[in-house]
Amino acid sequence: MSYENLLAYVKKTTALDQVSGLLGWDQETQMPVKGGVQRAEHMGAMESVLHARRTDKRIPEWIAAIDQSGLNAVEKRNVAEAQKDYDNAAKIPSDLAEALARLSAQSQGIWAKARKAGDFKEFAPTLAKMIDLKREEAAARQTGNASLYDALMDDYEPGMASGDMADLLAKLRVGLTDLRSRIAASGRPEIKLHGDFNEALQMEFARTLPQMFNYDWDAGRMDIAVHPFCSGNGGDSRITTRVSVNNPFDCIYSVIHEVGHAVYEQNITDADTLAPAHKYASMGVHESQSRMFENQIGRSRAFCGYLFPKMQAAFGDIGVDNPDDFYAAVNNVHSGYIRTESDEIHYNLHVMMRFDLERALISGDLSVNDLEAAWNDRFKADFGVEVDTPANGVLQDVHWSVGLFGYFPTYSLGNIFAAELFAKMQDTIPDLNGKIAAGALDDPINWLHKNVHTHGRVLPPAELIATATGHATSETALLTYLNTKFGDLYGV
Repeated sequence: MSYENLLAYVKKTTALDQVSGLLGWDQETQMPVKGGVQRAEHMGAMESVLHARRTDKRIPEWIAAIDQSGLNAVEKRNVAEAQKDYDNAAKIPSDLAEALARLSAQSQGIWAKARKAGDFKEFAPTLAKMIDLKREEAAARQTGNASLYDALMDDYEPGMASGDMADLLAKLRVGLTDLRSRIAASGRPEIKLHGDFNEALQMEFARTLPQMFNYDWDAGRMDIAVHPFCSGNGGDSRITTRVSVNNPFDCIYSVIHEVGHAVYEQNITDADTLAPAHKYASMGVHESQSRMFENQIGRSRAFCGYLFPKMQAAFGDIGVDNPDDFYAAVNNVHSGYIRTESDEIHYNLHVMMRFDLERALISGDLSVNDLEAAWNDRFKADFGVEVDTPANGVLQDVHWSVGLFGYFPTYSLGNIFAAELFAKMQDTIPDLNGKIAAGALDDPINWLHKNVHTHGRVLPPAELIATATGHATSETALLTYLNTKFGDLYGV
């Protein structure tokens, strides 16, 4: 009965963790502005209960008593994940776990206020506290020759060392900067949309997008948030977006991106959505789904041709009068401030900048007091423009406010995985571009269900992608895809 006892206990812990996730979703979408102090106490109390459950001494006793020779692959993964979760939790004092949860809830409101005011000094003391706590957490979990940052990154990309990540991104960076230089020298002017893109029209149009990608509305909902995100899994997978009246693509592609996350969560094998093996493989794999939906499919010439008349029908005159110009407008390359609004080339440069800065923050090589200046200097060096306001710079992302250190590099890793998977789909699915042009996405999405979604966490992330594509992952497929696409667009 040890396996059954273990699984029942872990599932109840997961259920409570999902309740905590709902509190977080509510905080971002529905909670009254003055509810932040109470919510911090709610989150701290929940974390106290969760930490006590995760460190229960019965867990290692149950695991030790299990004869794993009689378990199947899913059951073995459940045991392995339970062991890993226990080992990590047992290293962290209860008061530290509770302090992190409480500060994360408080910090979100402080960050949002500072972002709105464009004042980093309002947020800096809170961020400094968060970094101190995350360094304390990392030190408690640190093993062998692993760095503090390795310990944190393992939460999001298990099994991958930050040095290996840095090497992979460095190779990608070389190709990206070369392509960006050639595009800048091309002299092609930007093509932009113009029209009436008020919030009501955008949200009405945004609600038509998820079903194009087989999002199950009976298992989800869509709301507005300061920073778009996806929350939940299985039968409750929620998405959010935001609206900029001057840039409808921000809303449209935020929806498509978050739908990629949600469709993954809705289609992990649902035999037991509370069991560890039925979680997503890693954040890199998760991002591969959202970035593929957003870019390889959503920003493709084929899908833009499908989307163009729908945009005209929804908004009237949008400032371009043919699918080719619409495709060019969707894929303008320019040095914008905002990561989530940036083109496919600059997006990865945004991520690499954050990766380097947060590693320096965690290692102690960079202080919070120097962060804004370091951000602005790096941005000028990488993007060629001065940051005009902290809201467009160091304050634009929510991640650091909630302690998500180690998360950012998984965005670019997701782009790399997405390119690998899409290249395999092109080789495997007959007339893939024709299907995308018709808005008939069942075949590519079913391919992802079979080769990625249904596996959950049974396979390690690198093995999952290698099994789907037939080879080990590298930056080559992404650089090939970007050079082909933007070489055609810009004639370079």
